[in-house]
Amino acid sequence: MEKKDVAGLRRQFKVDNDTLTISEIFHVYIMRDTSEIYHHQSQPFEMLDREQQELFMNNFKKVLTGQLDEKLFELKFQRDVENSSQLILHKGLLSTETEDWKEQMLLMTQKMMDNHTYDKDIVITFIRAEYAIPAGRRSEGSEEGGTHAMYSNPFILCSINQTEEPKREMQFDYIEKEFKYNVATDPVIDLEHPMSGFLFPSITDGAADVNRVLYAAGKANDPDYRFTEEVLNGETIVTAKEDKAVFEEVIKDVTGGQVSPSTLANVYGEIHRVVEENEEETAPTLDYKDVGQVLKQSGEDVDPEQVKTAFQRAVDNDSHELKASSVVPKYNSKSIKINTKIANISISPQDLEYVRQVNYNGKRCIMIEVEEDAEVDGLKMLPESFNP
Repeated sequence: MEKKDVAGLRRQFKVDNDTLTISEIFHVYIMRDTSEIYHHQSQPFEMLDREQQELFMNNFKKVLTGQLDEKLFELKFQRDVENSSQLILHKGLLSTETEDWKEQMLLMTQKMMDNHTYDKDIVITFIRAEYAIPAGRRSEGSEEGGTHAMYSNPFILCSINQTEEPKREMQFDYIEKEFKYNVATDPVIDLEHPMSGFLFPSITDGAADVNRVLYAAGKANDPDYRFTEEVLNGETIVTAKEDKAVFEEVIKDVTGGQVSPSTLANVYGEIHRVVEENEEETAPTLDYKDVGQVLKQSGEDVDPEQVKTAFQRAVDNDSHELKASSVVPKYNSKSIKINTKIANISISPQDLEYVRQVNYNGKRCIMIEVEEDAEVDGLKMLPESFNP
């Protein structure tokens, strides 16, 4: 899935939306102490009252919130796996009877519980739904409105949520005119902060891919590898943070740890161009040859063998490929940090070319080219002459 696909689906999670139909919702309550199923319940989603529907819609949107390769990861299923989650989920997706659907979801629940304990009681919620995507719009000259056809995409979404102890509260009884201590014992399900979840199948450009599943981590760059590999049976994933760290290590190794801001701006600019111009279904990647070529185009005289060796040092594998979108800082925001003892400066990657480190009166200084007068606490800074 691409960013636009995830965003498009996330926007559909709202009550009374004709393009998204949730047929059933299935809850499973897991006890912390025993790691056993205490209770499970299935019902048609439309049977929930509106307030409940809105609570769960918000929860499902939160599962699908986050950046790809940081919080959301598209996993390719491993082949030839016993008790395959791909097969379980596919059976659940195709089941026509509620009992069959519940049976498959309970199998998935058991995989989550195997050899794993949780710190709190948890509630695992499954929905099966259908997402209708317009296949194309009629031409502007046509007298008929609407769309030619709709792509119908059935899917399963899972949300894992922890429970919280109820708050101890004092209440005032208007009828009896007295203060009362509220003793609540029922645990509260935290739907605002899902621990994890997944979407099956992956949906890209209106087409479902049953060979892939979208996994949602609880925190950015902190996936649960036990869950992705043992529960979902997905192939090994690499976070954007890990790819970025490898890229930085390679650049440091090749350049000796020193590089001019303009060179770095050119490096990021070239990789950003590759990402933006990519028209392939798969995201562009960079191997050691690509990184060497980018450095050369940016003005660095590098030896390809040196880049290859740097890759081997960083990842023990010179054939490793970095996802291009992961190694470039957010291009249109101030994502580059320049740290000094005096001040920390934030700047966008494309503006690095306006930054210099210079010697002034025998001291190292950061010089930033600007087009307008700089201000300090609302006061314009007085220009000073500079003769390097």
